[in-house]
Amino acid sequence: MEHIEGRIAVVTGGGTGMGRELVRQLAKAGCHVATCDVMSSTLEETRALALEDAPTGTRVTTFVADVADEAQLLAFRDSVAAEHDTTSINLLFNNAGVGGAGSFVDDDRAAWERTFNIDWGGVYLSTRTFLAMLLAADEGHIVNTSSINGVFASIGPFRPHTNYSAAKFAVRGFSEALIADLRVNAPHVRVSVVMPGHIGTSIMINSGIVHGKEPDSLNEEDLVKLRRQLAAGGTPVDDVADEDLRKAVAMVGEEFRDLAPLTAASAAQIIIDGVRQNKWRILVGEDAVIMDQMVRDDPEGAYEPEFWRALQAKGLFGAFA
Repeated sequence: MEHIEGRIAVVTGGGTGMGRELVRQLAKAGCHVATCDVMSSTLEETRALALEDAPTGTRVTTFVADVADEAQLLAFRDSVAAEHDTTSINLLFNNAGVGGAGSFVDDDRAAWERTFNIDWGGVYLSTRTFLAMLLAADEGHIVNTSSINGVFASIGPFRPHTNYSAAKFAVRGFSEALIADLRVNAPHVRVSVVMPGHIGTSIMINSGIVHGKEPDSLNEEDLVKLRRQLAAGGTPVDDVADEDLRKAVAMVGEEFRDLAPLTAASAAQIIIDGVRQNKWRILVGEDAVIMDQMVRDDPEGAYEPEFWRALQAKGLFGAFA
């Protein structure tokens, strides 16, 4: 879709990070945008920022919705239809995502599934919800945010990351399978799968909020698990006080956001450029490009500690060192 001016885009997870930047840059290009987020406090700020640089007449609307809840997505769809006076949309950015509760073995099932149901279920349900509006357009494009963890299911050989990685692999597989499905049944609709590397967003901080596990609220069980994981990776913290450990967790989230090799704004620009070029596979960040190639070159060894050390020797995954 080379021309997005005057089109209508839906962006999930538009309250912060990459989602917010997608809303801003789409609106700046003259695209009308409807966005949702589960965190209502940030949505109006996104809307105000987007309208600052948007051409006169550009519509930016917001809606509070949890993408894991089909009823809320249906209500969002109805809001889009009403507020934009439309029966069709042109662009669907399935961007919303969280992390947390990554161990299939050791974490609470409800918390594990909460992450999985947002990261995979949100993409599936949102695409189902807006499919008829995409089919009704003269031209449509679905943009699904997977992750480099949809290529490499790890953030370290001693750090469980099963729900996020499984969800992102599902998003990638779904998106690739849609290529043929759309070619046969809806050739005017395209699909792209986005695989970002380390992007400067608040996903680590926001994930804790979604799970009710902000750093200063980590309970004794959380801290016991954290100590066990750090010790398994060769960093015992038995002598570190609970409060200092909580502060360290908060600092990691802030550093993940502030010291990333690529900003959310730059990532959003790469994604939109990829959509304009009709690319079905959009790697975001040099780290994503390098990691993708390394996994392809050595798939059998990808989950060994030596592979992780080779990644870090190239400066990748610095936030998880």
